[in-house]
Amino acid sequence: QALRQLSQRTISTASRRQIENRVPEHQKLFQEDNGLPVHLKGGAKDSLLYRATTVISVFGTVYAIYYLAVSSMPKK
Repeated sequence: QALRQLSQRTISTASRRQIENRVPEHQKLFQEDNGLPVHLKGGAKDSLLYRATTVISVFGTVYAIYYLAVSSMPKK
């Protein structure tokens, strides 16, 4: 009995908060032919994340190559 009331209460409270379905808006945005790659269509935030990721990747690659070169040299 108590379990039934608890489950009904949980279901009924969840149905009060209706979440707006924004999938069609996002589909229009990402399917629009505006010459941008899909990973940049989200706006300025996507562009910033893309550039930050690129900078971190380039820095990490240069750092790894530098330490590879340093470790390949014999110590005096």
